[in-house]
Amino acid sequence: MSLSSLVRRRSSDEITNSASVSSSLFPAFGTTIFDVEGYSKSNLRKYVIAPYDRRYQLWQTFLAALVVYSAWASPFELAFRELLVGSLLPKIALRYVKKLHFTMDIASTVPFEQIHQILTGKPTKSEVFGFLIMLRLWRLRRVSELFARYNTYLSVPPNFEKKDIRINYPATRFCKLICVTLFAVHFAGCMYFWLAVQLKTPKNTWIGNKTEDFNDLSVGLGYTYSMYWSVATLTTVGYGDFYAVNLTEKLFSTLYMLFNIGLTSYIIGNMTNLLVHSSVGTFAMRNAFNRILQYANKYRLLEGLKEQMSAHMQLKFKTAELQQEVLQYLPKTIRSNIARHLFQNIVETAYLFKGVSETKAEYYPSKVDIILQNEMSTYFYILVSGSLDVLMYKNGSEQFLFKLESGGMAGEIGVMFNIPQPFTVRSRGLSQVKRINHRHFKHMVQPFSDDVKAINYNFIKYFKGLKGKVLEEISYITELMGDLHDEHLMQNVGTDDEVSRYQEASYKEGRKGNSKPLSSPVPIRVKIHGHHPNEHKVGNETTPKIILLPNSVEDLFSVAEKKFGNRGSKILMADGSEVEELSAIRENDKLYIL
Repeated sequence: MSLSSLVRRRSSDEITNSASVSSSLFPAFGTTIFDVEGYSKSNLRKYVIAPYDRRYQLWQTFLAALVVYSAWASPFELAFRELLVGSLLPKIALRYVKKLHFTMDIASTVPFEQIHQILTGKPTKSEVFGFLIMLRLWRLRRVSELFARYNTYLSVPPNFEKKDIRINYPATRFCKLICVTLFAVHFAGCMYFWLAVQLKTPKNTWIGNKTEDFNDLSVGLGYTYSMYWSVATLTTVGYGDFYAVNLTEKLFSTLYMLFNIGLTSYIIGNMTNLLVHSSVGTFAMRNAFNRILQYANKYRLLEGLKEQMSAHMQLKFKTAELQQEVLQYLPKTIRSNIARHLFQNIVETAYLFKGVSETKAEYYPSKVDIILQNEMSTYFYILVSGSLDVLMYKNGSEQFLFKLESGGMAGEIGVMFNIPQPFTVRSRGLSQVKRINHRHFKHMVQPFSDDVKAINYNFIKYFKGLKGKVLEEISYITELMGDLHDEHLMQNVGTDDEVSRYQEASYKEGRKGNSKPLSSPVPIRVKIHGHHPNEHKVGNETTPKIILLPNSVEDLFSVAEKKFGNRGSKILMADGSEVEELSAIRENDKLYIL
């Protein structure tokens, strides 16, 4: 029977955490495990156990608890044989028939001594059966798998239980280290007592040297003595009250102390690693704060600037789990789906993207300048939560223009016209924004001409709807708006009805189709010359002109004729190469019209 037929999803309540299953149970890539529409009990054959079933995982946990007991009892029963009373069940169910370790599993579960007693009818205290009991230690691998399940959270299915991933990882590691230490002490103590019992001269043993009648001691007292000497040897204390007497005990003590060197290194290394990792975040935060304070003190910054710097760093560390850096190890498709789920509604409410088919989230504390007036237009922002003030500095004073609420945009005017930012944008309170890079925005919408039409149409409509006070402060942009409208936008946008019909159709169709490519998604500024690149003429008629790149070569020739008085027939780059398609032209390229 194939694995894919065994591993099936029953329901969100029955099959939960695949991280708790061994990696050998996972099927090959392309095999469907979890069905989207659910699972019916009829899909699973009778007497077939699904390894992802929650009940099976509980059963595995119960078995691990039994294994812990058997690991403790096996060396204990070897050392204290008089406690072996009663009998185990005459038959132990056989499991894992097809597993590689089937033989060892059987050997570790068969009650050899009880079977011998049943066959012969006489109890026995042979040491052979005592060593066979030690085979139970093979099952300690179940405990290791239990800790591995709690420490590993890879390949978690969509319906994982929250309580499984909330298990504290350092606490689990500490528990594992404690269990390993206690088992090592317990095993060594039992072996010490067993070696003393086997020797025919009790006085020539580590315990008989102090207590001659140790065979008459109670089990509890004998176990206490054994554990005491085992712990003293493990910790290298060595009070001297107990010590190895005969050669066998000395050899075992030597091996035990060599083992203790490795065990101590393992424990100290793990403890150090856990403690260091727990304080890495705090250390990084304090180090960042100290550097900021040192910088501020060195350059004698104002107290207000110090407070802003400290508030920003504090907010950065407090919202570390909310930043996009936590997603950097995920593939781009998953990151895109996450961004779409979190911010699609906000982006669609922004006026510039109405009807349009990527971005980075950032947090800003109160009274922080997100955009500065006259800075280069590298980013524009969409406000997700909070509020922003749009300000302008004029005649040495700060003037309030308007307030941005959730869904509003800031910095898009500078990006669209490729000019310095005309306003200063400042956060009123704790605000979350989506930051969009200028170049990324161009590359993102370049393949979709209809999207560009919608963006330009939305921008023109919004710009025309601005209040008179705002337009007065940025009157120089009105001239650029006219040039943009005449030379570029009307060629791309078309009529308002066309864009409106496109927007309605895009919402209905769910933005599934792509539209025809366009050479330039937003205005591209280029510098044109009226001479050959190898010629360097000086004169008004050959002065370079900065224009917005048209949509066709003919339009470019027309613009050049208007600027220089001569109509060209060839476009060259600065290196002398001829331009055949305008799509190859980039921002700030130098074009020579001949």
